[in-house]
Amino acid sequence: MCFHVKLEYLSPDVVRKSNSKRPDWCLGGIYCIHIITQMIKVTETLYIDESDIELEFVRSSGPGGQHVNKVSTTVQLRYNVRQAAILSEGAQSRLKRIAGKKMTDDGILMIKANRFRSQDKNRKDAIARLVDLLRQALVKPKPRRKTKPSRAAKERRLTAKKKRSDLKRQRRGVKISENGYNKTQHFS
Repeated sequence: MCFHVKLEYLSPDVVRKSNSKRPDWCLGGIYCIHIITQMIKVTETLYIDESDIELEFVRSSGPGGQHVNKVSTTVQLRYNVRQAAILSEGAQSRLKRIAGKKMTDDGILMIKANRFRSQDKNRKDAIARLVDLLRQALVKPKPRRKTKPSRAAKERRLTAKKKRSDLKRQRRGVKISENGYNKTQHFS
């Protein structure tokens, strides 16, 4: 977790006018830190704003007794990839391919997390899965270089083919000639 902060300098006049109980030795100006939004770290250089993530909590299905009927533990995370615009076009197309049915045509990535019985654990799981998908999409695939087989590889392939054809030729029936007629004898 990282925070997006705003640093503000308050002059000594503003500090004296405020009703805050500060000691007398604190007559100079002060710096105030305002936390604007929380940022989620994807890579060393890429952070996503937590306010861009929409979380919805719904009731889980499956076993759990009365607890399932009372508590909304399943998390449905929605993240609009196009609106956030932190990914390049190539990364967005790779994310669409990786996410598959989890991403709509409008560019909204939907992740459903219900692995745990706790709402907080499911929320963390959904965010971790989002971060994992984004990391996978950021990896550029290596371009394929066309190669040709070497001369030695071609020769090895041809000698292997020759040995195999000789082996199959030896398995064929034996020709016996009687009275000038060629007959094929099969062993079965």
